[in-house]
Amino acid sequence: MSRLLPDGGMSPGEGDRLVRSVAAKLVRAQHLRDIEPLFAELPDGVPGPAVELRACLLGELALIGSGGGRPSLEAYADRLRELGHPLARLPRTRLDIEHRFAVRVRGLGSVKTAKQLRSRFPEAPSTDGGAVAGRGARDARDDGRANAAARPFRAGGWAREPEARFFTLPSPLSPGDFGISFIKELSLRCLTGEGSRRGSALACMTTPDDVLNELFTASYVGGVNGQGQGGAYARLYAWESLCALMGLPIGVPILEAVRCAADHRWLRFMAFTDWFHHDTADLAFAVLDPTRTRIAVLAATDTDTHCDALG
Repeated sequence: MSRLLPDGGMSPGEGDRLVRSVAAKLVRAQHLRDIEPLFAELPDGVPGPAVELRACLLGELALIGSGGGRPSLEAYADRLRELGHPLARLPRTRLDIEHRFAVRVRGLGSVKTAKQLRSRFPEAPSTDGGAVAGRGARDARDDGRANAAARPFRAGGWAREPEARFFTLPSPLSPGDFGISFIKELSLRCLTGEGSRRGSALACMTTPDDVLNELFTASYVGGVNGQGQGGAYARLYAWESLCALMGLPIGVPILEAVRCAADHRWLRFMAFTDWFHHDTADLAFAVLDPTRTRIAVLAATDTDTHCDALG
């Protein structure tokens, strides 16, 4: 790795992507028996491409269910955890909620149309009560939480800055009112000019594994003009974003986050505005917490920002 990273020849971001790319390619191309000797010596510290490469290798191996029970790999992972490496907080095995990571299913690409959204997910009804409740929502700005929620899209180089917003309600929202009529009353940039394009906004109920997979894919594949981050960091960014959407504290154990996710309500939504172009990749999610008084919204688009005025 030191030979691949010329002194002063790469920005930190470019160096990070190279290390992550090499790790992903090694795991795909080499047998575990050939990779295992790289973990013979434990690191003294986290900084440096050699340690970072091995941390990424462990992350890539975990995603394919390999490396478990190997003493040298387990010892290295434990050492990274002691040193506080960010990847060390991830489980050493792939979780059931992560079953769709990096799995391509024919016919299940990006959701671009209302027809596609309705065909895959049950629609959440539009209600008058939802509209009334939405008008009573109050902005609860949290820049740190917003940055964590948006990170998969920024890391993947998506074309436009994502919108991550948080709201509070004075009283619990009825579960049946958590739909598009509620969302349309929130002060969201992605819904500015609703109706400016042909079509009607809609929201559909989804599950945390669907949201988590989209967050993973955003940085794993990368945007049209961006670059993928490799599986290890795409997984980390996905979990950090999901935890931010749920309002969980930084560093919460991943298995605790899995348990909490089941207690939240999750929506996918789309509209016909200058934000949603329906031609590359548009994503929008809304999350209702168990108290039914806190809502998080995350919207992202990979449409070239030069094609519109929103920036």
